[in-house]
Amino acid sequence: MRTRIKFCGITRAEDIQQAVALGVDAIGLILVPGSKRELKLEQAAALSRSVPPMVTLVCLVADAGEDLVRAILSRMRVDLLQFHGKETDQQCNIYGRPFVKAVAMGDDNVAVQLEAWPSAAGLVLDGHRSGELGGQGQRFDWSRQLHRGSQPIVLAGGLSEHNVAEAIAAMRPYAVDVSSGIESAPRIKDGQRMQAFISEVQRADKQYQ
Repeated sequence: MRTRIKFCGITRAEDIQQAVALGVDAIGLILVPGSKRELKLEQAAALSRSVPPMVTLVCLVADAGEDLVRAILSRMRVDLLQFHGKETDQQCNIYGRPFVKAVAMGDDNVAVQLEAWPSAAGLVLDGHRSGELGGQGQRFDWSRQLHRGSQPIVLAGGLSEHNVAEAIAAMRPYAVDVSSGIESAPRIKDGQRMQAFISEVQRADKQYQ
């Protein structure tokens, strides 16, 4: 099965256009205060218009108030919500939209966390600890033994063109999620690194099918 690819933390329309031209499956926009790649609602709404049909648009929030999430949903097309805070399964599920939940793989109680969101369309395994923001380029031990249920696994945290093939071989995720690993500077995606990342995912898929 082909590994899906999400480019996250995009802040410029030209980066969306290049990512789409390269064949990315999903684009992530971050509406989390304090994130290096934070977008205000107006900025995110404007960028969302650059994402064409058939490319999944993902909006990231963390412990956001219900009013903000509903404002996001009313102002822009959102195919998938991604929750990065302490949200419960019930809190994530009230919006009537598919969602994925980030799991802090820097914590010790990961096995418990993996069972905490039965309504999630998938789980994003990220390298940070609870209470920390993702997108810090923190990887975790891909050799960890995890009890994986039926939900698709999205692998994030510290990925780049230099290690994504290794990560796919170790974890066999449904998708990979990269932000800082395809940048030339925070908020600035690098076209060559985006291309190299996709090429490495495709190489890994051919090797480990």
